[in-house]
Amino acid sequence: MPNLLYNENTVIGRLRLYFSMYFSTLPKPTAENLFMLLLAMIALESMDSIRFLFCHFISGLTKKTLNAYYRTLSVSKASFVPFMGITASLALKIIPEFLRSLPVFLCIDDTTVGKKGETFENVSVLFDHACHNGSRYLNGHCFVSMMLCVHVWKGSHYVYEGIPLGYRMWKKEETKLSIAADMVRNVMGSLVGVRHVILLADSWYGKSEIFSLSNEFENLDVTCNVRCDTVLYDVAPPRTGKRGRPPKHGQKLSITDISLKEEKAGDYFVGHRIVLTNLIKWQQFHAFVTSTKQDGGNRRLFLSTVDPTFIRVPCARSEKSPLKQCGREWMDYVPLFCYVFRWSIEIGYYEHKTFWSLCAYMVRHAPGIEMLVDLICVAHSAMKILPYIDPAFVQYKNESPQEFRFILSGKIREQVFLRRFAENAERHEKSKTILDAVKDWIFGATKAS
Repeated sequence: MPNLLYNENTVIGRLRLYFSMYFSTLPKPTAENLFMLLLAMIALESMDSIRFLFCHFISGLTKKTLNAYYRTLSVSKASFVPFMGITASLALKIIPEFLRSLPVFLCIDDTTVGKKGETFENVSVLFDHACHNGSRYLNGHCFVSMMLCVHVWKGSHYVYEGIPLGYRMWKKEETKLSIAADMVRNVMGSLVGVRHVILLADSWYGKSEIFSLSNEFENLDVTCNVRCDTVLYDVAPPRTGKRGRPPKHGQKLSITDISLKEEKAGDYFVGHRIVLTNLIKWQQFHAFVTSTKQDGGNRRLFLSTVDPTFIRVPCARSEKSPLKQCGREWMDYVPLFCYVFRWSIEIGYYEHKTFWSLCAYMVRHAPGIEMLVDLICVAHSAMKILPYIDPAFVQYKNESPQEFRFILSGKIREQVFLRRFAENAERHEKSKTILDAVKDWIFGATKAS
């Protein structure tokens, strides 16, 4: 089996080469255990538990015990913090050279995972507006997560590919805002060479802790949905030359003071105005309002630090509406239209919970849970990045991550079977092992079909 792992002409060898970038600073036994967990996630297309991965895949490739993998997750000193930066660096490599001037988008949000019982560390009763158990509350964990949207060229237009970066568990000792801000700071070190990074978030994160990040990094701007009752002021009037301190801001505004354009942008009427707020004293923001109706209707408020004259987005070549329908008269609204890319993180949650077993973990300790869900992000992001950076997988660019994983799963199980068969074919005393390998292959192929 070692030859199979290190043979770069095999799928397993190519995956080991890719994932080794995440484990270069870890002890060799820890790196091997984490790689085997990642390989099992891809090969089995499911992760009901660590025991499931071990019994149905890993145990046939190693002599290590199940406890070795539990200790790697929960007890070892391996840190998952650098994983986000490594994934971000790999994601930047898939951007074509002629699209390097376009902005990339960082999306932050949080999601809940329901767990039964009190045996899991940091489990608590959480509010979830999207809960489907007949109540708005569930018992479980809350995770703050981040996604990086980078642009690739497909056909006649560019599309933004959402690359999941990682999760952090919310603990009562710190707020979700502080966790999100720390995650942004950690990943921005890998984005220093990017001309323009725009952070997108919903109204929960539209607070001063997040907006102030735009002043910490020269290439970072923030666009957030904020509460409709956020205090707004008009910009300071020009000085009159009279004695006394000049006013620092104009009159107080409400969301209804921002007039809407007569023409719809997509499904909404929109309005724009430069304002001051109490979020960051005396800093100007671009305020955008959307409404379903010209008069009245449900209005939403967005604040952005993005200068519309600075952002470079070739609207006609975009996949998203209303960006692709945006003419010269709509250029001031491009920062608002780019908010549509935040939906990528919601799609990521759906994929992780539906196809990548995000909710199935059975590890009890918080470090082990965070390491495991970050391994899910590493595996998922690999399914999106590998077809662009590895010539061996270039034909799968247009496949979904789940379809690509299904293809890799078949190839991995095929190579493992052939290796086990070749190792035992010439040993008549090992006939039972050969039969077991054949049965594994037959039943595995039957289950996959």
